[in-house]
Amino acid sequence: MKNNLKRRDFIKVAGMGLGAMAVPVSVFGNSVPLDYSRGTFDTVLNKKLANVALNAARMAGASYADVRIGRYLRQFLFTREQKVQNIVNTESFGAGVRVIANGTWGFSATNDVTADGIAKAAQRAVAIAKANAGLQIETLELAPVKGHGEVEWKTPIEKNAFEVPVAEKVDLLLRANKAATDNGASFVNSALFFVNEKKYFASTEGSYINQDVHRVWPNFSVTGTNRESGKFKTRQSMSAPMGMGYEYLIPKKEDQIEGVAGMTLYRKSYDIVKDATDAAKQVKEMLTTAKSVEPGKYSLVLEPNHLGLTIHESVGHPLELDRVLGYEANYAGTSFATLDKWKTKSFKYGSDIVNLVADKTQVGSLGAVGYDDEGVKCKQWDLVRDGILVNYQAIRDQAKMIDEPESHGCCYADGWNSVQFQRMPNVSLEPGKEKYSVQDMIRDVDKGIYIAGRGSYSIDQQRYNFQFGGTVFYEIKNGKITNMLKDLAYQSNTQEFWNSCTKICDENDYRMFGSFFDGKGQPSQISAVSHGSSTTRFDGVNVINTARKI
Repeated sequence: MKNNLKRRDFIKVAGMGLGAMAVPVSVFGNSVPLDYSRGTFDTVLNKKLANVALNAARMAGASYADVRIGRYLRQFLFTREQKVQNIVNTESFGAGVRVIANGTWGFSATNDVTADGIAKAAQRAVAIAKANAGLQIETLELAPVKGHGEVEWKTPIEKNAFEVPVAEKVDLLLRANKAATDNGASFVNSALFFVNEKKYFASTEGSYINQDVHRVWPNFSVTGTNRESGKFKTRQSMSAPMGMGYEYLIPKKEDQIEGVAGMTLYRKSYDIVKDATDAAKQVKEMLTTAKSVEPGKYSLVLEPNHLGLTIHESVGHPLELDRVLGYEANYAGTSFATLDKWKTKSFKYGSDIVNLVADKTQVGSLGAVGYDDEGVKCKQWDLVRDGILVNYQAIRDQAKMIDEPESHGCCYADGWNSVQFQRMPNVSLEPGKEKYSVQDMIRDVDKGIYIAGRGSYSIDQQRYNFQFGGTVFYEIKNGKITNMLKDLAYQSNTQEFWNSCTKICDENDYRMFGSFFDGKGQPSQISAVSHGSSTTRFDGVNVINTARKI
């Protein structure tokens, strides 16, 4: 087994996420042995080194400074059918120092995590800030943050994935692959992704924050072929990346939800073997009995693993304040949700039942941390309430722009050598308040389509006009699921789509979707973020047939 990252696996990793997700090589760090688990991360030593950096920054002329010491462990396993393709095991360790000097930001990083190395990084950061000061147009003003003293936060895991033997993880993937091929699949690619971020943050405001963050993502792609016609169909996994430990891969019956047409959906634990079995059967159905969709207007019943992607693109990104202000225009576009719409306090982002919240504290989510990378304690806040646009996502140097008294706590860097900036928190749709199941929703639909799982998508640079596909599609006629459909996508614009939302299932159906590799910024950084919802109905949505020529 090799632990170097081959080009084909790098491309595979970069293609498994959302949005603009070119994964920089620096994310992976240095190769370490497969039995390497956590290394040393000494809080007492980290505090001493942090104080060295803060003092060096002050002495060089900084009015503010923060330092992040980070150790990032990542393990990725790739298999195909009954072969192990690659195993990537890396560690990245270093420190980044950010300062304000002469009213301007400066940043420098080093992998020489010694007193001398970290002091020099602080001095370079101040020198960079002073050099930039001549170009500063506006006065830099940070929303206040009270120092937290010495605090700790840990992802509440039950089983550390890095302490589970590699052989056990490989065996799980190969069993899933075998389940798929035994049920008729022609090809299977599967992967496991594990991340452990150990981060120590300190600032001149008196915070010393130690955090231990864990994330996990099981994933596969099952493909079936018809040798006579030469056609093939693929079904992705119904898993969601989670802010959990290895316990997510130990299935529990109570975490499984019965979907339509015998499909099983998953909440707080995931059965990759069963899902691979379901995938192989559904791929066969796609190739044999699935009916090509008739274009037209339909009621769409969207399952959370599917709707999460739509939330990500049509709510999460357009409500990032830096995008709204035009700071992201050169790379990722702008936003239709401009400040003038927010200022009216009456802009109808969605129907009256649409409540969209941002939350960095949601247990089990990818974005869950105790404190952001500016030392701000994380929280939940409203973005859309009763259908009205009420807020954005803002960090310390943005809060005053939208009359917020404090940062929302959503500033993040993807590594010690990256400067922190505004990133998307978990953005989720609140479940319906009345008892209402998926079966109830289907019974209330005369002409509709049930869509589960994520698929291809396209959205314009203002996050307004869009088209989304999916993984599996089932026709709904007169309150019943009839047969599988294929060759379809739906089109709308963000405001029209969310205003067509007519019903949301209750909290018993609430689940999360997520992205390990959400890209943003120049140079590009990645982040991990979840989006929760219950199954939701949208009426009168335009559906197209993707196989028909226009």
